[in-house]
Parts: sequence; structure tokens; C-alpha cells
Amino acid sequence: MKTFRRFSKALVMAVGLVGGLAIGEPAEAENLTIGAAYSLKAAFQEVVPMFESEFGATVNVVYGSSQTLRREVESGAPVDVLLSAVEDLEKLQKKGLTLNGGPEVYAQTSLVFVMSAASQAMPISFHDLLSERRTRVAIGAFESAAAGPITARALRAVDPSYKDRFRLISATHHDEVIEMIRREEAEMGLVYRVDAINNSGQVRIIDEMPGGTYTPVRFGQAIVWTCRDESRTAAEQFTDFFMSPRIQKLLLKYGFEPAASHVGENKVARTAPKVRVN
Repeated sequence: MKTFRRFSKALVMAVGLVGGLAIGEPAEAENLTIGAAYSLKAAFQEVVPMFESEFGATVNVVYGSSQTLRREVESGAPVDVLLSAVEDLEKLQKKGLTLNGGPEVYAQTSLVFVMSAASQAMPISFHDLLSERRTRVAIGAFESAAAGPITARALRAVDPSYKDRFRLISATHHDEVIEMIRREEAEMGLVYRVDAINNSGQVRIIDEMPGGTYTPVRFGQAIVWTCRDESRTAAEQFTDFFMSPRIQKLLLKYGFEPAASHVGENKVARTAPKVRVN
């Protein structure tokens, strides 16, 4: 009996000691859900592990087109931080669905004309394409892709009758445009420069913005209304981290262009001349 009592007492002391150690352990890592445009996929392979390592957070990234992500946030999807085209973030802001003011602009890109890297055809400019009635051109869908309205404006600027000049094939996002070209469902395509660069060599850039007009497409971030209270600190840490000079420099490696204006400003950083890349 005495032996059992001594064992019981020792067991209680051991449990108490373990419990005391547990109280002093670090709190469980915060979970953070980020909605990100497809254009960030390549960069996030490097950025997200860096953030998780430095801040002890567990990050879940949901990729989608900017318009799709914006609509999901409007419907209450469990997203803490949204990184997308600035136009979609501004729509959320106007509805009072962002928590940290206007979108922070972290980078920009432009629209480029691409064809398959494996194609034996000679590269042509967009103006040359207009003379080819049967050429199939893949573009982001006007009603669903963030680049849709930008593409429509560019095409109208070149030729108001562009819909009658060649066959347009709609895609939900630029990854799908590139995939259509790879599968030879389209000969040409219009995509963001950053997406053309991060495509594993499937396409090559053959012309800048149709018509030679540089129209920057800005990308931004915002903490959205669906951010959970327990994730708010991690969300603020991530937005600050993503705007830091070292991450801005890292984004250059993935084809993004710098945007000088960041916090809640709508001004474009700069205007660049047309650049032809063959």
C-alpha cells in the first residue's frame, strides 16, 4: 500500500511538472489565409516559407483570378489578406470591406503579346496580327479576368472592329491562356508580362501593349473584412513584410515592375516606353 501511495504521489508531481512546463510553452502558431492572384504563384513559393519561418505563422494560400477572389470575399469567404489587381481591391474598399484603408500598391506589370516558344512561325507584332482573319487569339475573359477590361480597352484602341478581325478565345485567367497556347488551341495570346516571364518557357513575348501604349496594371494588398480576430496580428505582419524593401527587390526577380506609390495611393509609379522582346 505504501509503495502504491509513493507511486501515486510521484505520478501527481510528474503530471504537475509537465503541466507547468506546458504553461510556459510558446502559443500555437497563428494561421493566416491569403487570397492571391495567379500572378503571385511563382513568387509565393519563396515568399511564404520566408514569412512562416520568421514569424512562426502557418499560411494557407488560395489562388484565383482577381475578380473571382474579390467576389468570394464579398460573399464572406474566410480570407484574411487579399492580394489582387488594385481595381478589385478598390471595389472592396468602396463597399467598406477592407480593414486597413485603401490598397497598398506593391508592384505593377503590363500587357504583352505572346506565342508558343516551340512555334516555328516568325514573330509578328499585334498590328501584323490584325491582317490575319483566322488567327486564334486567347485572352482573359472580359467579364471574369482582371485583365479583361484592360484587354478590351487595348483592343478597341488598336481597332474598334477587332472582334471581326480575328477569333478571340476566352480564358478565366492568364495561366489558362498560356495553357491554350501550349495545347495549340490558340496561336497567340495576350497576358500580363509577369505571367509570360513565369511560365516555364512555354511562351515567348513578341510584342508589348497593343498599339505601343504602356498601360500599367497595378497589384495591391489589403486586410479584408473577413479577417479573423485571432489572425489580425499575423495579417498585419504579413502586409508589412510584403512591403519591405527586400521583398520588393525579390519580386523584381519574378518579373514584377516596381511601383513607387504604396500606401493607399492610386498614382502609377512611372510611364515606360514600348519595349519589343523577341
